[in-house]
Amino acid sequence: MANENYTVNNVDSFIITGFDHLQNKKLLGFLILITYMLILLGNSINLCIILTDRRLHKPMYILICNLAAIDIMYTSTCSTTMISVLLAEIKTVSYYSCISRMFIYHLGDFTVCMALTLMALDRLLAIRLPLRYHSIVTNSRTFLLIFLTWLITITIAGVLTSVADNLPYCQPVIRYVFCDQPSMIRAACVNPEPYFFLPVMLGLWPMCGQFPFIICSYAVLAYSVTKLSNNSSRKQMINTCLSHLIVLISFFVPKLVSILLTRIGVVLNLTERNGILIVSSLVPALINPTVYCTRTKAIRKRLADIFLHKKIVPNHLKSISIAISS
Repeated sequence: MANENYTVNNVDSFIITGFDHLQNKKLLGFLILITYMLILLGNSINLCIILTDRRLHKPMYILICNLAAIDIMYTSTCSTTMISVLLAEIKTVSYYSCISRMFIYHLGDFTVCMALTLMALDRLLAIRLPLRYHSIVTNSRTFLLIFLTWLITITIAGVLTSVADNLPYCQPVIRYVFCDQPSMIRAACVNPEPYFFLPVMLGLWPMCGQFPFIICSYAVLAYSVTKLSNNSSRKQMINTCLSHLIVLISFFVPKLVSILLTRIGVVLNLTERNGILIVSSLVPALINPTVYCTRTKAIRKRLADIFLHKKIVPNHLKSISIAISS
């Protein structure tokens, strides 16, 4: 039970202690820093390529842009805290900074899942309804769906943040590696168990709702691939779906591992919990731009043109140039 003499105003900052027991803090800090820099570089390249090339202003690439923006936001909020603790040895985070980072972290976590669901739906419509795809999936409808997913996830993250913000805190210690709701609940002077019900239920929504939908979508796509007689079309479909499957595996597998280990009674120590948390927060955002840069033909070609210094000339200028030379 909480002591009534304590209020949230008693704690104006938190101390991150999740790394205190580690021996090679600097090495881990440099690994996280390098990973974070690669995440920023890869996602920024994807954003720049798509935003600057009008030929890529299509629903699928808009969804890739959305995912890249989420990855940058999502990883920045946790990576900067870990880098600050490990490399700069600044373990103190102000209360309101911790609350805002928690909000952005959970916003990103839920929004990534929604973005992956939209991408699976987009591929399902593209392959199952190829003749009607462009009339059904337009840029305006894609933007509307993205807006709705952000609206839903902002509401969910806001509810989680409100719960944490209204708890009485009597110790300024967070035993985990950055500010998220479970770590803040454990830092409050309350029995944490009742407060875990809401985040657990909200966490099960992507795993029990969206994840099965995505898996079913790709099962339908796999069935569609087997029906194709044209080998080139089949290969193109497999490449497209494989890109999305790699992204899905990197995002959902760490979460599934954590849930399954908990359900079968495996008790994870603090280091193991923090390890899963770091992997699930950074690895998907590192894999996403790598997959889309290397496996999406239009982005790969555009990137090759840039690095090989190819001069990209609009079609009407090409015609003028040909006419003059002839």
